[in-house]
Amino acid sequence: MRINDDDALLVVDVQNDFCPGGSLAVPNGNAVVPVINGMQGKFNVVAFSRDWHPVDHCSFSDAPTFEDMSWPSHCIQHSPGAAFRTDLHVPLDAYVASKGTDPNEEAYSAFADPGLNDYLKKKQVKRLFVCGLALDFCVKATALSAVEAGFDVVLIQDACRGISEEGVQEALQTLRTAGVKIIQSGALE
Repeated sequence: MRINDDDALLVVDVQNDFCPGGSLAVPNGNAVVPVINGMQGKFNVVAFSRDWHPVDHCSFSDAPTFEDMSWPSHCIQHSPGAAFRTDLHVPLDAYVASKGTDPNEEAYSAFADPGLNDYLKKKQVKRLFVCGLALDFCVKATALSAVEAGFDVVLIQDACRGISEEGVQEALQTLRTAGVKIIQSGALE
């Protein structure tokens, strides 16, 4: 699949708290980093998203059920857990969409930051390649929002990891039904 000037890569939530040792670790989440780093240079436009929660975010629970509105504390603004992985290449001038900043509102999609859509439109992006963590939650929500926003969307599966295999399979089916193309990074030219 050839990358064009009107394509962009969107890297979702590759943050310390979502990687091994983090408070809400995605199994093998750190494995996406070399894949993402290896393909960034193919794109003229690369953007990132991050969970950026206040300390009193509504989803935080002392007894989490690991479902909507019930997660352990994670990605608290300015904390080490909220930082991008140090081995992830994040250019100094990269656009970073922050989500989950309202203490009373859940936000899974990177498009919860309205500036992301504005940024991509300004860059004249037509096709959006999505990857990151976790496939069965924030990556899925971001890809679906991108479809709703009018982008052609491609999910780079080997640059994603999910919480559970069942959740990943369900997410992939939902994305296919929504018209998202699913590829491996090796298919990129």
